[in-house]
Amino acid sequence: MRDAVQLDELDFALLHAMHADPKAGVLELSRQLKVARATVQARVRKLEQSGVIFGYEPRLDIAAAGFDVQAFVTLETAQGALDSVTKELESIPGVLEAFATTGSGDILCRIAARSHLDLQQTLIDLNKSGLVARSTSVMVLSVIVPYRSMPLLQTLDRPGATKAPAYRAASKTSD
Repeated sequence: MRDAVQLDELDFALLHAMHADPKAGVLELSRQLKVARATVQARVRKLEQSGVIFGYEPRLDIAAAGFDVQAFVTLETAQGALDSVTKELESIPGVLEAFATTGSGDILCRIAARSHLDLQQTLIDLNKSGLVARSTSVMVLSVIVPYRSMPLLQTLDRPGATKAPAYRAASKTSD
């Protein structure tokens, strides 16, 4: 496990601005935050290298794309088979994500399909594996809280001052 990155006020402001307008470029972000373009570039690079920012792919609404049947599936697997099960799960397009878990099951998967019949076929494909002993499914009726990360990040302790002088000066005048 890697050490957590210490985020300051400028990092939080930058992440918030990037969430608010994901298409904003470095120049626009520097204007919004009233800091130098090089400062924004350096901060984004730091956040990327530390793994806080790990991608820029568009967020897709798979239901809008026609995959509006979703389920969470708990898999009970053979002991020591996590690597092999991972390869099998990656080969099934309907598996959106999978997590190794504690509790009664070993893996929790989020599955999507075009129809209940397609979901049934995906579940059959999952259970064909000699590594999966049993699966249990729970259907998704609706999404009530979509994936989000900023509220959790906002709970982190923040150091008092940022190293960016222009941002320090701008935040003092806005208080």
